[in-house]
Amino acid sequence: MKKMLSVLLAAMLLLTAIPALAEDQVLTVVTWDATTTPYLIAQKEAFEASHPGVTIEYVDVESGNEYGVKVGTMLSGGDTSDVIMLKENDQVVNWQAQGFAAPLTDYIADYDMSGFVGIEKNYEIDSVQYGIPFRSDFWVLFYNKDLFDAAGIEYPSNDMTWDQYAELAKKMTDKEKDIYGTHYHTWLSTVANWAVCGGEYTLADGTYDNLLYFYKLYQDLEDSGACMSYADLKASGLKYAAAFENGNVAMLPMGYWLVSTLIADIKAGNASLNWGITAVPHADGVAAGSSFGNMTGAMINARSEQKDLAWEYISWLGGPEGAKATASVGARPAWVSEEVAAAMAAVDGFPADDNSKAALLPVSVAMEWPVGEKVPDIKTVVNEEHSLIMAREVTPEEGIEEMNERVAELLQ
Repeated sequence: MKKMLSVLLAAMLLLTAIPALAEDQVLTVVTWDATTTPYLIAQKEAFEASHPGVTIEYVDVESGNEYGVKVGTMLSGGDTSDVIMLKENDQVVNWQAQGFAAPLTDYIADYDMSGFVGIEKNYEIDSVQYGIPFRSDFWVLFYNKDLFDAAGIEYPSNDMTWDQYAELAKKMTDKEKDIYGTHYHTWLSTVANWAVCGGEYTLADGTYDNLLYFYKLYQDLEDSGACMSYADLKASGLKYAAAFENGNVAMLPMGYWLVSTLIADIKAGNASLNWGITAVPHADGVAAGSSFGNMTGAMINARSEQKDLAWEYISWLGGPEGAKATASVGARPAWVSEEVAAAMAAVDGFPADDNSKAALLPVSVAMEWPVGEKVPDIKTVVNEEHSLIMAREVTPEEGIEEMNERVAELLQ
């Protein structure tokens, strides 16, 4: 009898212990536009479905340029939120220096980061990982299938050099029909940032001779009438999406984020065109499928009392399963794999062709701008000289010489 009572008592103790182990856990995640950003909603639903008993609670900080300032103030004030999403690459550097970012050394030993194709290194400081990327809007080449079909010219391929691209742009240009072979937005990114593809060079290195080829290529296309002039674009304020959706632009190098815009605009009846994407052209000696972009990631707050759970979340968020949730609404995950590409291609409205699907598998993604203390000042100098070159107030050679000299002074 005593033995039976002992067994029953042990069973009762075990049963009472189970709810404590399975007690609901709330993980607080600092982010922006939580209620209106589709991928944040999809990520929360998917994580909670795969982790019963865990609830993601977003701490919604006003979006815009003030996100970093406001979150920095929160952290300085002792905020104990578990996860902090990273909007800009330099945020992890600043917050690590202030002791707000938890090192991930103990967690990443058995964590596969191969699918990040190298971009995770931008969250590494002194060989220590402090963040995990989960989004990466790398750049691709958009093209108008209707225009190529009408001209009887083959579509762009996923392995095309910049010289071949320029030749194709001129071939697709029809001045009588007001058709442009390509389109360049006014940003530095669209004209000269291609120099960073392949990862051997960054725009913060202090030398800008690598940009000369791309400025000359652009000016040759502008002179030939293969693209709208910089002066006309500045005067009209024409946006790149509108330019492409007008239906008279054959090709457009642009960030992947335009995919969701095109899908939404076509569904809403605001645009009507048959489009596709390929990998951006590559320079000689740079592998086909090389691109550049930016990333969004997450770090663990050093003051979090749930670091293990926080790691479970950010490792899931950046990995294959979180990537599928991100891709399900048309956003571009940081993780690169056939499975994730299939999820992206399955989004209603995505082009149903093999070339477009293949463009979802970049071989490398370099950062548009690296992280560094003087990068904001360097960026200002380079963009100032870029504007002068584009307006033809200086030659590309003169503008690049000024970049070299002015940035050298900053780096002294």
